[in-house]
Amino acid sequence: MTAKRTITVDVNGKQYQREVEPRLTLADFLRHELNLTGTHVGCEHGVCGACTILLNGLSTRSCLTFAVQTDGQSVTTIEGLAAPDGTLSPIQQAMAENHGLQCGFCTPGMLMTLTELLRDDPDPDEAKIREVLTGNLCRCTGYTGIVAAARAAARHVRDRAEA
Repeated sequence: MTAKRTITVDVNGKQYQREVEPRLTLADFLRHELNLTGTHVGCEHGVCGACTILLNGLSTRSCLTFAVQTDGQSVTTIEGLAAPDGTLSPIQQAMAENHGLQCGFCTPGMLMTLTELLRDDPDPDEAKIREVLTGNLCRCTGYTGIVAAARAAARHVRDRAEA
């Protein structure tokens, strides 16, 4: 039996210290140790993107990452996107307004992927948005509303920066 390891990780701006088994995935750590159930587990092979989080600002599959790998790192989950007062982030608001949601299973991963994209490229064209989303599978929407939401959120971010 492998001994547990102590990790300290910043999740959504709050520091946590836990003893974990080395084989515990980050997805399971978030869901079962921290009760942050917004990160969904789909394929458990890194293919569907439902478990996408931001690790030090980069989209990462939490089902393929071990919790021990995040020791001393920063993780942002879907629960960390909204402001502390509950105000939705621009991409969250745009998803609601542009019908980018249906069953909601893929939504957290989509939002995390798009958050990174819009941070790094505030003016992505449709082709770029679709390219970035190739790692996130949605079986309900056909992506039209999701792409429209990403474009609307980009406009909002640009308009706010210009103001």
